[in-house]
This record gives sequence, C-alpha cells and structure tokens, in this order.
Amino acid sequence: MFCNQCEETVTGTGCTVKGVCGKEDEIAAYQDVLMFLCKGIATRNLAATMNGRGNPRVGLFLADSLFSTLTNVNFDKTWFNDMINRAVAIRDALPASASDEPDACTWKPETDGDILEKAKTVGILATENEDVRSLRSTLLYGLKGVGAYYTHAAVLGKTDDAVTTFIQKGLASMLQNLTVPEMVALVLECGECGVKVLALLDEANTSAYGKPQITGVKTTVGSRPAILITGHDLKDLEMLLEQSKNAGVDVYTHGEMLPAHGYPAFKKYPHLYGNYGGSWPHQREEFEQFNGPVLFTTNCLVPPKDSYKGRLFTTGLTGYPGVPHIGEAPDGKKDFSQLIAYAKTCPPPAALPGSGSDLITGCGHDAALTLADKVVAAVKSGAIKRFIVMAGCDGRQKEREYYTKFAQALPQDTVILTAGCAKYRYNSLNLGTIGGIPRVLDAGQCNDCYSLVVIAQALAKAFGVGINELPISYNIAWYEQKAVLVLLSLLSLGVKDITLGPKLPAFVSPVVLDVLVKNFDLKPNTTIEADMARMVPAR
Repeated sequence: MFCNQCEETVTGTGCTVKGVCGKEDEIAAYQDVLMFLCKGIATRNLAATMNGRGNPRVGLFLADSLFSTLTNVNFDKTWFNDMINRAVAIRDALPASASDEPDACTWKPETDGDILEKAKTVGILATENEDVRSLRSTLLYGLKGVGAYYTHAAVLGKTDDAVTTFIQKGLASMLQNLTVPEMVALVLECGECGVKVLALLDEANTSAYGKPQITGVKTTVGSRPAILITGHDLKDLEMLLEQSKNAGVDVYTHGEMLPAHGYPAFKKYPHLYGNYGGSWPHQREEFEQFNGPVLFTTNCLVPPKDSYKGRLFTTGLTGYPGVPHIGEAPDGKKDFSQLIAYAKTCPPPAALPGSGSDLITGCGHDAALTLADKVVAAVKSGAIKRFIVMAGCDGRQKEREYYTKFAQALPQDTVILTAGCAKYRYNSLNLGTIGGIPRVLDAGQCNDCYSLVVIAQALAKAFGVGINELPISYNIAWYEQKAVLVLLSLLSLGVKDITLGPKLPAFVSPVVLDVLVKNFDLKPNTTIEADMARMVPAR
C-alpha cells in the first residue's frame, strides 16, 4: 500500500505497511481499485450523457464511493468487495466511450487475487511524474470532500447535477494527459464546487431542522441508560431520537455531533441529554467509560478496543469487521430498535474527568449575523480588534497542543471563528465574551464551514472592504480530505495568507507548493510566538 491522504501519514510521506488510521494493506488495495473503477464509470457516463444515454444515478454512487474511502470511514473488506462489484456492473451497463478506452473502462476482476494484483498498478504511485501525481492527488482528495458533503445533502433530499457532473469530470481527468495549467485549473474548480456543495448542505440542514441557535450544551451525565451518537449525519440522529423518545434512555452526542444541539428541530426531544467527551482521537478512552451502545454515522471511526467493540454499531457508509451494521430500508428508514433495546440493559455513562462546563454551539451564519450590529459596533469601538478563523480537524499527535496554546495566548480583544472538531482544543477554555459576544463562535461541524464564509462576506460588506482587507487571520488545522476541500474552497474565493498545520500535506510536491505560496501566500504554522506576531499584528 501507499497512502498519504491524511495529515498523520507515516514520517510525513506515506503509509506503506498499515495506515496510521488502522487501515490494513488489503483494505487500501480495495479502495484504490474502487477509485480506479470510478474513473472508468465517470469517463463512460460523461460521454453517454452527451448522447442522451447517461445514467443519472451514477453521480450519487460516485459520491458514496469517494466518501467510503475517506480516512476513518470504512474498514470492512466485504463492503468494498460489494462496492467494486457494483462499480463494474454500473460501468458495464454504460455504452463504451471510445474504441480505445482506458483500462479503467474495461478491466474487471474475477477473484480477490485479481483485485489485489490490480491495486499494485493503479494506486497513487502509478503516476510517475511527481507534480502530476501531486495535482491528481490534490484533486482526488478534494473530490472525496465533495463526495462526503454531497452525500450528506442528498440524504436530506438536496441534489445538484452541477456537483455530480464535476465529480465525474474530475475523476475522468485523471485518465487524461492534461497539462499542468489544466490540472491546476481543475484543482481550483474543485474549490468552486466545494463552495457550491457546502452551500447545498447548509440549505439541506437548515430546511430540514431549522436555523441553528446559539446554545449551551451540558457535559455532565444523567442517571439513565444512554446511547452515544457520533459522526455527522443529522438524519440518523433524528430517526434515533424519534424511535427512542419513550424508551427510558437518554441520547448523548459525541465529537462532530455536538452542533446538533443548536438546531430547533432537536430541541423538542428532552432525552437529547448533552454532549459526552471530545473529538474523535479520544474515543477509545471515552467510549470505554460511556457504558452504553455507540452509533457511528459517518467518518472518524477508530479501530475499537475489544472492551467496547460489542457495544459499537455502524450505519450509513461506515463499517468495521465484526461490528453490527444498521442498514437502510428502501424508503430510507432505519430500524434502531436493536440498539435501543441494548441500551436499556446498560448502566448509565460514567462522568469523564474535566467535564461539567457547558459548551457553546449553534453560532452558524444566521445566528452570528443576529449579532452583526453588536459585532460591527465592537470592531468600530476597538473592543474587537481581530477575528481568527481556527476551523478544521483535530488529531492524535502531541503537536496539536499548538492550537490550545495559541487560543490561550490570543489577546482578549480577539474572537475565534470555528467549525469542525478542532474546536475541542479550546472550546472548554472559558475564554469569555466581549460585550456579550462569545469569544469562541462555533459554527458547527466541518460540514458547516460555509457559515464562516458567509460571516466573513457579511463583515466585508458591512465595512465596505474586500475579504482580504478584513481584520481576519486564518489558522487552519487539517487532518483528512474534507479539510482539503475546505482549503480549496477558501482559495477559490480568493482568500489569501492562510496558515495551515500542524504540517503541510505530504501529497503536495515542492513545485505545487510553490504555486500555492506565490498565488495565495499559503504558509505552514511554526511557533506560537512567531505565528501570533504575524496573525495578530501589534496594535
């Protein structure tokens, strides 16, 4: 195997024996082959669509396939074997795109051995030129982010043919001999598609569950048996809450599900008790102490300990060998009765060390803009001198403490704008308020990064300046491929001078990095002192 798609990849170059995420070599091979086949599907379907013979369902299959290969989503060989078989069937039902089609349009496996053998020639390293490989990888990982966000929106009934067409265009391009400028343009177009799909998901969430409200979420534990839900899928949470409302059990959110407490639709469920624990890297310790069943709805699944593996359930695109999977009926409904019945037999969750203080969430663009007059007045009076966008992912490595220390070191007249699980590094620090404005404005999940764009654009309009002339600095933490897409989305909007860390992506070659630095002034983070001096200029 060779995998360099996440920030924690081995030695900052690539995992070659086993993924840091826990992905085995065999699973990596199956994922590489699935992506290879998806390129063939995209090539055929684009050509067929031009002739009125395309398959309109291809886009969602490709989005699901991209999402399932994202870091920490699915570790189940059976799942990927099924996806590969489905990919071949979908592709072969489409007419040939040309007489001399690429191998991805014609190859099919007969055995597991064929899959493993093919993987040796179709992975990342199959592209020999370092800069071409870098651009293709950047585009592929951006597409994985697009696929993830599109899948979330589609689950809630929001679709956009322009998004699925670009997914196909991007995948098909990797079988073509494009020039470097053409590939750079595609990478930036992926960022434009990212803005579009994030806006689509924002519409999907708010139309289904209402506009988030600024909400305090308790981190204490109750006395009843409970279910812990983690991941990102709000529809799964809705179904679970509805099915468990009279069961005598509580439901707690974990990780990226914390922002669910801000949606009006979920406030009607009194058994949505609070939030348990922090971000995904701590789940092996936190799940052990929760005592009840844990439902995984999307990515951020860490290979479980045997001590709680029997209490783990997956749904959606997640999967792990030996863990029960709750599937979807043809009408889109899921039956969580097994999980609820199991919860009734469990003791209540144990309190976690350091828990007790409420966490503030629900500061999406609608909620934040209700504070617009206060914010503008505070900036004009000098009470707020700087906004720091500290969105993105959390991770396991000790170097992530940088973000906690950076937040602690910020002057009292700065406000943090955040989204994603990186916030767990500082959202419990009790940084206080400025004239009633929380110093940490949590827009929600990484899925909600669109809110940060809307807030920045609203501020730019209020002050009559460009987005790069605002008193805003960007200190972004990344871990996986959705964060890659968020970065590309910011670049597509012309945002410059972004600081990225804890380290730069391994898949970005020196030449491609030079392009990003020259055109967008992208920087790696360094020390807290140096970065603070640069991002929070002396008054």
